[in-house]
Amino acid sequence: MSDKTLLGKTVFITGGSRGIGKAIALKLAAAGANIVIAAKSVEEDPRLGGTIYSAAAEVEALGVGALAVQVDIRDEAQIANAIKQTVDKFGGIDILINNASAIQLTDTEHTPSKRFDLMHSINVRGTFLVVQHALPYLKKSTHAHILTLSPPINLAPKWLGPHVAYTISKYNMSMMTLGWAEEFKDDQISVNALWPRTTIDTAAVRNLLGGETLANMSRTPAILADAAYAIVTKKPLVYTGQTFIDEAVLAAEGVTDLSHYSVIPGAHLYTDLFL
Repeated sequence: MSDKTLLGKTVFITGGSRGIGKAIALKLAAAGANIVIAAKSVEEDPRLGGTIYSAAAEVEALGVGALAVQVDIRDEAQIANAIKQTVDKFGGIDILINNASAIQLTDTEHTPSKRFDLMHSINVRGTFLVVQHALPYLKKSTHAHILTLSPPINLAPKWLGPHVAYTISKYNMSMMTLGWAEEFKDDQISVNALWPRTTIDTAAVRNLLGGETLANMSRTPAILADAAYAIVTKKPLVYTGQTFIDEAVLAAEGVTDLSHYSVIPGAHLYTDLFL
């Protein structure tokens, strides 16, 4: 893609070293944005693939600026340092993508406190603190967007019953999205959430959910990257306070043939959690 709709803008993305985060990073880089890959991975994990450095190299290959910063968003000092490095290098922050997340699909009896704490310290507290530290710079931007990878809030018992700890952590991310949209509207900051209609072929799907079988019933991360692009290229407040599904975002752009996103063309697709 050769359009430069985000030329000169700076995108800060958590958990951007692989999977959905990296796909979004590369899509926005192709549109001219400088990209900050703020994630934990500095050494390659063979099960997961990719580090902040390999992702940043792919971004730079698209002809834009890249910054790789090791950040565990459980650590506020690391967040503050990453934001400072971003502003020192690029002068500000225009778009924040909250992609970093922890998942464990266990019931109450089988969720150790340390796993409960992990999900809430990353998904909820970490996301909150990243927004808090980026906020002064988002307020100065003329194209300010916050986009969080979290689902519509669906209180059907089938989503709360099996893995309540994970479910409430993700719904908290969506509730913060709704709260921030209201809180920051006078600052002209768009705040939205995005979630896939189907499972996405990522390391989490392959390693935690259903292996290759489920991956083959999934779409590629490109669909979320294209949906994210459609959201964050809008003028501020055109979209805000929305918990979007990727298919609906693309339909609004006139994209209804989604077949090319399937891992296996024509395969039966598996609906994602919370839908």
